Amino acid sequence: MSSLSRELVFLILQFLDEEKFKETVHKLEQESGFYFNMKHFEDLVQGGEWDEVEKYLSGFTKVEDNRYSMKIFFEIRKQKYLEALDRHDRTKAVEILVKDLKVFASFNEELFKEITQLLTLENFRQNEQLSKYGDTKSARNIMLLELKKLIEANPLFRDKLNFPPFKASRLRTLINQSLNWQHQLCKNPRPNPDIKTLFTDHSCAAPTNGARAPPPANGPLVGSIPKSAGFPPMGAHAPFQPLVSPSPNAIAGWMTNANPSLPHAAVAQGPPGLVQAPNTAAFLKHPRTPTSAPGIDYQSADSEHLMKRMRVGQPDEVSFSGASHPANMYTQEDLPKQVVRTLNQGSNVMSLDFHPVQQTILLVGTNVGDIAVWEVGSRERIAHKTFKVWDIGSCTLPLQAALMKDAAISVNRCLWSPDGNILGVAFSKHIVQTYTFVPNGDLRQQAEIDAHIGGVNDIAFSHPNKTLSIITCGDDKLIKVWDAQTGQKQYTFEGHEAPVYSVCPHYKESIQFIFSTAIDGKIKAWLYDCLGSRVDYDAPGHWCTTMAYSADGTRLFSCGTSKEGDSHLVEWNETEGAIKRTYNGFRKRSLGVVQFDTTRNRFLAAGDEFLVKFWDMDSTNILTTADCDGGLPASPRLRFNREGSLLAVTTSDNGIKILANTDGQRLLRMLESRAFEGSRGPPQQINSKPPIVALGPVSNVSCPIAVNAERPDRILPAVSTSGLAPMDASRTPDVKPRITDESEKVKTWKLADIVDNGHLRALHLSDTDTNPSKVVRLLYTNNGIALLALGSNAVHKLWKWQRSDRNPNGKSTASVAPQLWQPANGILMTNDTNDGNPEEATACIALSKNDSYVMSASGGKVSLFNMMTFKVMTTFMAPPPAATFLAFHPQDNNIIAIGMEDSTIQIYNVRIDDVKSKLKGHQKKITGLAFSQSMNVLVSSGADAQLCVWSIDGWEKKKSRYIQPPANRSGTLVGDTRVQFHNDQTHLLVVHESQLAIYDGNLECLRSWSPRDALPAPISSAIYSCDGLLVYAAFCDGAIGVFEAESLRLRCRIAPSAYIPPSILPGPGRVYPLVVAAHPVEPNQIALGMSDGKVHVVEPLDADPKWGTAPPQDNGAHPAISAAPSAASNQASDQPTR
Repeated sequence: MSSLSRELVFLILQFLDEEKFKETVHKLEQESGFYFNMKHFEDLVQGGEWDEVEKYLSGFTKVEDNRYSMKIFFEIRKQKYLEALDRHDRTKAVEILVKDLKVFASFNEELFKEITQLLTLENFRQNEQLSKYGDTKSARNIMLLELKKLIEANPLFRDKLNFPPFKASRLRTLINQSLNWQHQLCKNPRPNPDIKTLFTDHSCAAPTNGARAPPPANGPLVGSIPKSAGFPPMGAHAPFQPLVSPSPNAIAGWMTNANPSLPHAAVAQGPPGLVQAPNTAAFLKHPRTPTSAPGIDYQSADSEHLMKRMRVGQPDEVSFSGASHPANMYTQEDLPKQVVRTLNQGSNVMSLDFHPVQQTILLVGTNVGDIAVWEVGSRERIAHKTFKVWDIGSCTLPLQAALMKDAAISVNRCLWSPDGNILGVAFSKHIVQTYTFVPNGDLRQQAEIDAHIGGVNDIAFSHPNKTLSIITCGDDKLIKVWDAQTGQKQYTFEGHEAPVYSVCPHYKESIQFIFSTAIDGKIKAWLYDCLGSRVDYDAPGHWCTTMAYSADGTRLFSCGTSKEGDSHLVEWNETEGAIKRTYNGFRKRSLGVVQFDTTRNRFLAAGDEFLVKFWDMDSTNILTTADCDGGLPASPRLRFNREGSLLAVTTSDNGIKILANTDGQRLLRMLESRAFEGSRGPPQQINSKPPIVALGPVSNVSCPIAVNAERPDRILPAVSTSGLAPMDASRTPDVKPRITDESEKVKTWKLADIVDNGHLRALHLSDTDTNPSKVVRLLYTNNGIALLALGSNAVHKLWKWQRSDRNPNGKSTASVAPQLWQPANGILMTNDTNDGNPEEATACIALSKNDSYVMSASGGKVSLFNMMTFKVMTTFMAPPPAATFLAFHPQDNNIIAIGMEDSTIQIYNVRIDDVKSKLKGHQKKITGLAFSQSMNVLVSSGADAQLCVWSIDGWEKKKSRYIQPPANRSGTLVGDTRVQFHNDQTHLLVVHESQLAIYDGNLECLRSWSPRDALPAPISSAIYSCDGLLVYAAFCDGAIGVFEAESLRLRCRIAPSAYIPPSILPGPGRVYPLVVAAHPVEPNQIALGMSDGKVHVVEPLDADPKWGTAPPQDNGAHPAISAAPSAASNQASDQPTR
């Protein structure tokens, strides 16, 4: 739906609300999903209208969408269940338990059992966790507070909680203006027109002297209009969709926007000015009524017909008291102004940050380099670290010299990562240190980075590539991005001409960027690439400025102080890169640089004049102040906790005061009533299985993390495969006891040869297609619960395993048949074929890491599909040449390597719809691409049997080599060649019909295997297992070989008779696997896409869960390949991404 159509829905909502069509208003809110009316939701919850509550929610989210949604539905259904028990309505309680709560059992079986046991109690309050459950009304109110927190944190509700601000009766005003236009166009406008309908265009009646009546009002607009002097052209009046020519950046927002017809703004022109709106016609931006003729005002009346009256000049907009759909309203009482704690740090506090999950834990950094972690509820300092260099030997000489010259060092900034598991500290000399935060309060050293020459002035966390990164800036005028786990540098941004003072990472839809400010007052914005700053603006005051977004990420603010002491707190208009609002109330000459913070999407706070000053975001005047009982410095530092219930403020005597509102005081009293260790649980893992909280209130939730462009998401990252199927990544493969007599071992070992279906589990996936086309691409989804196949007819098919009594976890298995899944709209996910024959095309496919989107091509344009709706989000790269292989860049999902039919590789930036680089080196079409992030290279393979290595930094070719034919084959090799990196990111599996081979990063062949003996047919496909210990290979006679990845020794052969049901087993060699897919979590499960269009899932029996035994080693063992965790894998995108 276009943006103007969306705005029309809001206009209709306002009109319906003004006309008192209350039920219709809420039905439209639900069906459109554009605006979540929190007041209506509260009324439904407080009224106990549970069916209506869930029905209203269904317009915005479903239970399975994400962990926030799951918690929302769980809390509602739990409350409904407890109320039934409280009424002693056991029958209803059992019905709720079976129908509503059982869905959560697969996520937390123990909790479900505990809920079930409540049926056995005379009063459920006998359960210790429910002993404080009050009456129904108070319980609903408590739950409602938690639900509001969950909804506000849920990325699916982003931009849906606030009704757009516009004047009352806006739709009537637009109709007034339309009627004025129509009346202007009358050939004989009458002074008092009688307008009786809106169904047709207005035209004054013909004069009584018999003159011909004027034509319809639309007619004159097409050609020249005698009286149209003040009118814009027809294009500006388009009903709701502006006439905008297609933008060259038409897919800039492809990861999250479902409407491919809309032009998307490139981030290079974005906020401020970073995300610009399409070039809408001027009249749509500034509608006006011509003043050269009388205007008409349309108003509602009690009678059924419309009463009209004449009015000279521009029509006034009708104004009614009270705006409909107000935003969530807060009062001054919601501000934390009461001093409830005073903490003595002992040295001057330079930086503060509350934990994002455990909201009474406060991180503090001081001017002597110390950091401390406080539990403000108990007033206990639970961790304290003094500054020291962990490894002075690895430090650069400038840092060693700086420390020798002056050992004094200060904390410039300290803060928590979004999930609260890591904290980062930026120091005044060169260094950044990170610690892991252990639930018992301990801090463990993680990484030490010699980040900048001079001071490190700011630090921030972001998720540009699905992994946590650290952003730093410093006196050396640079911004750098580091891997948070390893400390490896990922990006360096140059362009500031003065020391960089602060950084502010953010994302809009799928676009991630960084704002930075320098002490010369320059504001710049950067994407995660090497193309330089996208904007260059001046901050008010032209000196030290910090920037911050509101909690919901929709409003941008900055606060800074000039060298002369003038302070400026402003809100920015991101679309135009201009200041939208300037807040008043600072003293003429501030002492020091003023610090600020935001909370509740409603309030701003800044330290100035020995006070804390508060503003409403929508008002430029000071709302109120707090002196904190005195003792504050001239410009105190301050920080809200996530919920805005607590505010930490620095004092002039090296301490910290904690201010609280009513909710904050209640929270601290609750903590006082219990032991500290009992009050604090482990932080919630962002990427773990969505936990169902205990029977008490929902715990605080952490903020959403920026997701890939495929999200909304920006929405939250996908649940990791390790969370869905727990597996010890550090587990070593089973190793049998060493047999010292090698000759005896060779004698006793025997190849496992599986020829019938009694020695494995095989499942043929059902298909409604009576004549399916051959499966040319097959991959598991990253969560391992679905299979996606692409047929040679360009049609995709998706099978999903469902939760059931036989398969309670919903995992993929050969024991339970999955469902051939289709969305409710019934459409097929079909690639563009460019009017060609897809059977003859080379198909390619790549799946996003959160399984939300799939990118695919079958000889035509590359299509981006939404995996939930099967709808085409956008298309690009029209042939010729056609795309033949797709691979995502490991550090930027907006950059894709696209292998082409003309033998080139195009490095394509989908954000700006631009080919960054075109790589030439092959002689035939590209058939394989694989990235290695550790080696910083892209390896390509082609139908010319050539391998090429390209540097990711500059895309220059580093090396190339043709694969060599095996001993039993002469001549130059040709034919499709595939590549896939091992989990260790250094060893490369090369697959050709003539051989399997392992290469190192220098393209030296370490070992190879060619078809012979038990497996004589050509190889059709091969892939590493998810743990990197096995290689599965499919052959053109239907056989499957299972090889040791380290040595390429065959350990098991699977005959086609073992996995193809006898009823469909064809003659020898007529049906075989074209592609083999490895499960992303279960190393012994594979799926086979067949030449007859069928798909089979194969795995060992439970009694013997591995494919045979390891073959004996001969003398001169090959170099070992380590079994790294599968998460580190970056395999070819046409195979399952791990």
